[in-house]
Amino acid sequence: MAGKMYGIGVGPGDPELLTLKAVRLIRESAVVAVPGTVKEESVAYKIVKQAIPELDEKEIIPVPMPMTKDKDLLERSHEAGAKLVREQLDAGKDVAFLTLGDPTVYSTYLYIHKRIDAAGYNTEIISGITSFCAVSAKLNTGLVEKAEPLHVIPASYQIDEALKLPGTKVLMKAGKKMAHVKEVLKGMGDCEAMMIENCGMPDEKIYRSADEINENAGYYSLIIVKEKNKAD
Repeated sequence: MAGKMYGIGVGPGDPELLTLKAVRLIRESAVVAVPGTVKEESVAYKIVKQAIPELDEKEIIPVPMPMTKDKDLLERSHEAGAKLVREQLDAGKDVAFLTLGDPTVYSTYLYIHKRIDAAGYNTEIISGITSFCAVSAKLNTGLVEKAEPLHVIPASYQIDEALKLPGTKVLMKAGKKMAHVKEVLKGMGDCEAMMIENCGMPDEKIYRSADEINENAGYYSLIIVKEKNKAD
């Protein structure tokens, strides 16, 4: 009988934000898959290792997930990753596939999930605390109130029109576009922006205005944009 794959959200960085269900299923699974080429360099692995010290007693398989927009390279990478997982499932082993935040929000895990699920294997997604909820809590403010809409925006793409939407905007994964994002935000007089880099991690940094934002901030940076007359 084939094993089951669990896509487990490990939260944004603080190991204490792992859910009880996530911890239980990681401990119960025979194999743990982590995104990356070396387990010790995987952020998801580092988070879980703090909460589950005995993690290394398990069989751990790194699954390379390159940061690129090259469609052909991504296709080959995702298929190769799915093959690694299928081999474990075919051996009758349950696989806990770790992913940052929540698996349903801009998660590279989903590319593996869709392939494994389509192949007829048993799969289940385990929710984790999203980065934008964790960032809002760290800033000691709410995201939305009453009838305010919430927009989650991939900031490495076109953001100028998206920032004109009403309500609160969450900008994720700005990457190399951070300088452009900062300039756009500085020109928006009716909004205020705050950013946290590496939320919940030892090197966490908080930026409380667009002017403060570091143009060279790391990949795990998230910006919350609120209309001034509605901000807390």
